Amino acid sequence: MQITFDRAEVRYGTQTALHPLNVTLAERRIGVVGLNGSGKTTFARLINGLVKPSAGTVSLDGLDTVKDAKAVLSKAGFIFQNPANQIILPIIRDDIAFGPKSRGLKGAALDQAVDAVLLRFGITHLADRRPHELSGGELQLAALSAVVVTEPELVIFDEPTNQLDLKNRAMVKDAIEGLTQQAIVISHDLDLIADFARVLVFDRGRIAFDGEAGQAIARYREIALS
Repeated sequence: MQITFDRAEVRYGTQTALHPLNVTLAERRIGVVGLNGSGKTTFARLINGLVKPSAGTVSLDGLDTVKDAKAVLSKAGFIFQNPANQIILPIIRDDIAFGPKSRGLKGAALDQAVDAVLLRFGITHLADRRPHELSGGELQLAALSAVVVTEPELVIFDEPTNQLDLKNRAMVKDAIEGLTQQAIVISHDLDLIADFARVLVFDRGRIAFDGEAGQAIARYREIALS
C-alpha cells in the first residue's frame, strides 16, 4: 500500500500539532519515533482518519482519508496504546467476531474466521476469557486479532510494547514480525524497530529524519539527549 501525505498539517486552534508534511510511505515495516508531543501519534492517526488534516490531504492507494473515510477504515486497522480500551465486548471470542459479523459474515464462515485468527496468534486458549483475565501481551494479541480478522492491508500500532515485561514484549514483537500486512509502529522501544525497512523521527511536529533504522535511532538519541 502507498500512503501519501500532501502538505498535510494538523492545527488545534493556534497550536500546530503537525507542520505541513509531504511524504510517501510504501515499505512493509515502518517505525515512527519521537519524544512525547513530537507529533508522531498525530501522524499515525492521520493515516486511517482518526485525525483529520486541517489542511492538505492524506491518501491510501489514492483513497482520501476524509472523502473516502469508510473505505480507508476497511484498509487500515489501528491498535491503541492501551488495547483494553478497544476490546468492547466481555468475552474475547465475541469481541474478535464483532468486526466481521458487522460486515455480514455469519454462521460457520464467521466461526472459521475467528478460529483461524485465534490460532494464528496462539491465543485459542483465551477465546472464552474476559479481558481483565489477560496479561498485557495477551491483550495486545487479542486486540490485534480483532483487527486482523477484518483483513486490513495495513496495521498501525501505537506503543505496542509499552509497560510490558520481557515475556509479553517478545510475544508482541513476534506477532508484528509475523504479520503478512504492512505495519507502521510508533514506539519508544528501539529494539522493536531496529530491523525495520524505514524509520521516521519526529521532533516538534516535523520529520527530523527519515531513513535507515540505525541512523534514525542515532538521530532520535541525539534529540532526546539535547
